[in-house]
Amino acid sequence: MDSWLIYRGQGEPDPERIGRLPDPPRWRRFSGDPLPDAVPPVDHSTERRLGERAPLPIQDDESLQLINAALYLRRPLLVTGEPGSGKSTLAHAVAHELGLGRVLQWPVVSRSELRDGLYAYDAIGRLQDAQLSRERASGTGPVPDRARAGDRTRPDGADPVGGADPAGAAEDNAIGRYIRLGPLGTALLPSVRPRVLLIDELDKSDIDLPNDLLNVLEEGEFRIPELERIADREGQRTVHVLDEDGRRVPVTDGRVRCHAFPFVVMTSNGERDFPAPLLRRCLHLKLEPPRNERLAALVQAHFGPGADELHHDLLQSFVEGDDGGELRLTDQLLNAIFLTQFAAREDRVRRGEIADLLMRPLDQQHPRR
Repeated sequence: MDSWLIYRGQGEPDPERIGRLPDPPRWRRFSGDPLPDAVPPVDHSTERRLGERAPLPIQDDESLQLINAALYLRRPLLVTGEPGSGKSTLAHAVAHELGLGRVLQWPVVSRSELRDGLYAYDAIGRLQDAQLSRERASGTGPVPDRARAGDRTRPDGADPVGGADPAGAAEDNAIGRYIRLGPLGTALLPSVRPRVLLIDELDKSDIDLPNDLLNVLEEGEFRIPELERIADREGQRTVHVLDEDGRRVPVTDGRVRCHAFPFVVMTSNGERDFPAPLLRRCLHLKLEPPRNERLAALVQAHFGPGADELHHDLLQSFVEGDDGGELRLTDQLLNAIFLTQFAAREDRVRRGEIADLLMRPLDQQHPRR
């Protein structure tokens, strides 16, 4: 094993290893003032993907080299491959092994815009609360109904419109309660250790989104105009907003600037081409579907040690069908193994019938018109 590798694909957590990552190249250094690291641990999403034991290993040298190159160079990793090849799982495996906490996930759809990943501003909610505050202070309106106010409370649990406040008082101080950072915005907070960000299925986006990502990924920062406009007012230079993890974090001068560039995994199923400027800023990794040792490791991760040998017949049938050019996904194999444990534990003929039904190639599953 090369000694320079930070991520080794072995599955066993080793949070100390990320501390051995050297300083980035000068052109990838960022100046955000670091915040205290209080990253939440990996969550159920990672546990579901990785199974009960070591996560799916990335054994081939080329994959390991490119993953580590992205870590060293602080560059996004564009991961392509067939469905079921482990593209999304890779982000969770890196976060698990290096102790980088919960994976920030941004599932991209055709309507996704850059701002969706950066932050959301609830202007309507703020306007409603301001109106309720004025009515209550003047005595012309009812006591605010929490259902109408959206139950937006202060971090200390106080009423968001506070009965003791005069009309309009501290309105600007409250703006942080109506701004929430998205997964990309949270990943760009100035953490000491890099966060892991999964931008899933970027190829499903609108044509403009890949280009819109260019500046943010290159500069490692973004602006929040709603906070920039009030930054010169007394007491408004630093405003606390909510991040994707549910924490209150400070934003100064309306700008979020990273300290450690996040480990960004952008996945694509190859449904479209990306602009050359984006490709130049990424490292490209193509994952092949898990086979042989990787497929056996996947089955063991979800069904325990020795499960690959116990269900050797199903693995063999799955691989042979793939060799014939039929499109099958690893999810189909896992479903077949799980169900046959209950529906046909002793009846091998019935077991084979159920497995064939669940592992039927996708191009043969279209309903008849």
